[in-house]
Amino acid sequence: MPKVLLCVALENELPPSLVPAGIKVIYTGVGKINASIAVTNEINSYKPELIVNFGTAGGISSRALNLCSIKEVVQRDMIAIPLAERGVTPFDETPRKLKSISGEFSCATGDSFVIGNDPWLIQENIDLVDMELFAIAKVCNKFQIPWRATKYITDSADENAAKNWEHNLEKAHVAFLETINELFHTE
Repeated sequence: MPKVLLCVALENELPPSLVPAGIKVIYTGVGKINASIAVTNEINSYKPELIVNFGTAGGISSRALNLCSIKEVVQRDMIAIPLAERGVTPFDETPRKLKSISGEFSCATGDSFVIGNDPWLIQENIDLVDMELFAIAKVCNKFQIPWRATKYITDSADENAAKNWEHNLEKAHVAFLETINELFHTE
C-alpha cells in the first residue's frame, strides 16, 4: 500500500479518536487557502504517495446522496471574466477540471457556503459543492501525487444548509469509517 495522507477540514467532520491506527490524518481548516497550506506542508514533510480527502458537501444534483466518490473537481468561485471563463484561473496552466484516480461525481469548490441556486453549477453538471477539494487537488497536481476524495452530503446547498450540515456531521463520519478500508486501497 502506498504512503497515504488523509486530509479533512475539521475535526468535527472526522474526530481524531475515530481515525484508525496507522492512518496519517491532517486537519486543514476551512477553505482553499488553509487546505493549500496544510497539504503543501505535509507533502514536504511526510512525502505521501496518495492523498485522500474526506469531507462534507452540499448536494446539487438529485443523485448526490450520502457518500459520493469524486471523479473530478472544478473551482466555482474563480470568476475572472473576461480574462478567463468561470472556473479558470487566468494565466495559470492548471487544467480546468482536476481528475481523481477514481470516482463518479463532480464537485465544485469555493470559499463560500452555498445557500442558494447557482445556474452555472447545473450547466456544468456539478453534483456537489465543497470548500477545500480543488485546492487539495491542485497541490496534488503540482506535486504529481494521485488523489481521491469522498464527500458526505450533509445538506442541499440551500437556505437550511448550515443547520443541516451541523445536524448530519455524525452521520458523515460514521459512513466514512464504514468504507475506510475500501477507500485506502489502490486500484
